[in-house]
Amino acid sequence: MFNMKKQPPIKSLIADGSLIQGNVSFSDGLRIDGQVVGNVRAKDDVASILVISETASVQGEIIADHIIINGSVKGPVTARMLLELQPKARIEGDVDYSALEMHPGALITGQLRPILEGEEKPTLKLAANNQ
Repeated sequence: MFNMKKQPPIKSLIADGSLIQGNVSFSDGLRIDGQVVGNVRAKDDVASILVISETASVQGEIIADHIIINGSVKGPVTARMLLELQPKARIEGDVDYSALEMHPGALITGQLRPILEGEEKPTLKLAANNQ
């Protein structure tokens, strides 16, 4: 389902050492290596991907189609298509997802709520430990 469409390109970067205070709106792809204090939202009309790296932190609401987290988030997260939680992911807030991939070591302090279309069950994938 998710591999049929080509991933949007990551066109923007918030670099390590950068601090953004305020809301961020983006289309296509965004990678965050720095710090954002504010909401991070992808536009609804285009496929989107958001990468929050190991060095990144976000304090605010996050909304995008495909979200990959390996840093820290304080606030609610909504992944309209797929949420990937890498081993160093730390989320303090409720999480809404259509599909979820969670690696060992990732932590969520909050509720997990599937986004259901009709009566479909959400897709859950457990990541294998590659060690």
